[in-house]
Amino acid sequence: MAHLLSTSCSIKLSSGCKCYSKPLNQGLEAFPTSFTLQASKYPFRSLVSQGQKPLRNYTVRATTLPISKEAPPQPSFGTLQTSNEPSKPQRVMVIGGDGYCGWATALHLSNRGYEVAIVDSLIRRLFDHQLGIDSLTPISSIQNRLRCWKSLTGKSIELYIGDICDFEFLSETFQSFEPDAVVHFGEQRSAPYSMIDRSRAVFTQNNNVIGTLNVLFAIKEFREQCHLVKLGTMGEYGTPNIDIEEGYITITHNGRTDTLPYPKQASSFYHLSKVHDSNNIAFTCKAWGIRATDLNQGVVYGMRTDETEMHEELCNRFDYDGVFGTALNRFCVQAAVGHPLTVYGKGGQTRGYLDIRDTVQCVELAIAKPAQPGEFRVFNQFTEQFSVNELATLVTKAGEKLGLNVQTIHVPNPRVEAEEHYYNAKHTKLVELGLEPHLLSDSLLDSLLNYTVKHKDRVDTKQIMPSVSWRKIGVKPRTITA
Repeated sequence: MAHLLSTSCSIKLSSGCKCYSKPLNQGLEAFPTSFTLQASKYPFRSLVSQGQKPLRNYTVRATTLPISKEAPPQPSFGTLQTSNEPSKPQRVMVIGGDGYCGWATALHLSNRGYEVAIVDSLIRRLFDHQLGIDSLTPISSIQNRLRCWKSLTGKSIELYIGDICDFEFLSETFQSFEPDAVVHFGEQRSAPYSMIDRSRAVFTQNNNVIGTLNVLFAIKEFREQCHLVKLGTMGEYGTPNIDIEEGYITITHNGRTDTLPYPKQASSFYHLSKVHDSNNIAFTCKAWGIRATDLNQGVVYGMRTDETEMHEELCNRFDYDGVFGTALNRFCVQAAVGHPLTVYGKGGQTRGYLDIRDTVQCVELAIAKPAQPGEFRVFNQFTEQFSVNELATLVTKAGEKLGLNVQTIHVPNPRVEAEEHYYNAKHTKLVELGLEPHLLSDSLLDSLLNYTVKHKDRVDTKQIMPSVSWRKIGVKPRTITA
């Protein structure tokens, strides 16, 4: 279980699912309920039926569940309009739609009137199994999630399960769904995960770089006007001793002036993969005329959106461990269970942060006002800046109001990073498009803390302390659980 490259797991599907190379609107026939997903050279490269030849992809159409709670009526958004044709819903493919940000985004877009498809290998769930970790909140299967959404809203979200590093699967998915926009969350998104050992570093770079390259080729070959909305990271920039601009910087050197991509100083194998993604996207916009928006996202916190609040089956994941948990979410869980807040090093590390409700809002704004053909836009996607020490202070004060005794400890920093530095990143372009941010308030912290207290019995305290060291990464695959 410790070795990424020799893992397998089994997934059970309802008998209402059938394999299709293209979704059908007619009744579904019976389908075998047991599958094995083999992770050999590339995890989840294909979906394999026991005793059968490999199946490249399948589509699940959500069916009604007996759930009484109904969604409130929503205005219609997400339409395409031409002068000679009636409006029709935009079709948006959300790659990585089973993950933390992807799930919230897929529901939000569906609720706003877009036709949505989720493309996912479900490998994020496998990572939990490998590392012995789990979400604070219990997570339903993707099939049950989508059936619940259909029951509550009457809206279907199509599901394609497969690996985008498999171009045959991806090309069939593109030709089947015919997206007008692609929202790309489908990457291994944890810096600590990429620094566990050689196999996970290689997997991260292969999965992220090759997967994104395949998406670019699929757009070029099958949907030339499709708009790519790629989730990048503020971590690409590092912590330079000058202001961080949005993607580009104008410099004068030896009497000549030019506008160039902002210098990148990535700090992990994960962040380095994102830098390479940005370079590949910029090149294909120039060479092929692809339209793309790169959303350099800050650290996301929270778990609730209007859509995930509709029913417990739609609940989002909430990671608090040292591998996938983000700073504020981890601190809230630590406060809830009486564990000291774990500040890495001096705690002066400053980053941009945003509420997950703003993540989905930013993605929708990027889709609604797309880049032009050949344009590579870069937006810095965050709303506020905090140091780790500032976050710890905010959680401590909020916890005291709830009667929690919150302490803070400084632990050796497992990362290679500046612990005291200048940080001033620009983030105006999304506001200019209409972003109305949810800033970190006392009420939000109260809500997060109350939620973590409610679920504190699910916390595995062995997962709280950092266990991945940037300096001790090695060749041999290792298990990081206690």
